Amino acid sequence: MTGIPARQPIDELIAGLTVDVPDHPEPGIVFRDLTPVFADGPAFRRVVDGLAAPAHSDPRAAALADARAGERAFDVVAGVEARGFLLAAAVALDAGVGVVPVRKAGKLPRERIAADYALEYGIATLELHTDSVRPGQRVLVVDDVLATGGTLTAAIALVEQLGGVVAAVAVVVELAALGGRERLAPHTVHALWTT
Repeated sequence: MTGIPARQPIDELIAGLTVDVPDHPEPGIVFRDLTPVFADGPAFRRVVDGLAAPAHSDPRAAALADARAGERAFDVVAGVEARGFLLAAAVALDAGVGVVPVRKAGKLPRERIAADYALEYGIATLELHTDSVRPGQRVLVVDDVLATGGTLTAAIALVEQLGGVVAAVAVVVELAALGGRERLAPHTVHALWTT
């Protein structure tokens, strides 16, 4: 544990624990390694709380929730491979809802749908089981980093293709210079640290 003061702003907390790895996975790419954040119990707790909170407080997401007191604004959390799985599972467990994996091509064993997307260093495919999201189900989409927006655009497309409603998108880090937020419009995007 780091002994981080509880009042330290979440963005400073994440920035202080994140390790930048140059030239990974390709030359010219700076990889934001969040594993030190995940390994620190108090920091990880604050990240999980921060990722879940926007879906509860955003007026558009809240409008998706029932009027009953305490009703959450999402029914399930979708985690994008691979670090998004860690985050989504923790958020879902904490919220008392299920978690569904959005996986790279060829990893899911049953009937699935697929969406291609562009990374800053190539093209890839994401897949989702066809029974992972029910029509009308409210989905919080979680990933670790928002860069160009390609990965999250594909994840959103898969959720919506199955009839799910994206309540919000939550990420730990947003690389603002790469313009990913604009690609996700009109969906609400919440980033804990924008750099």
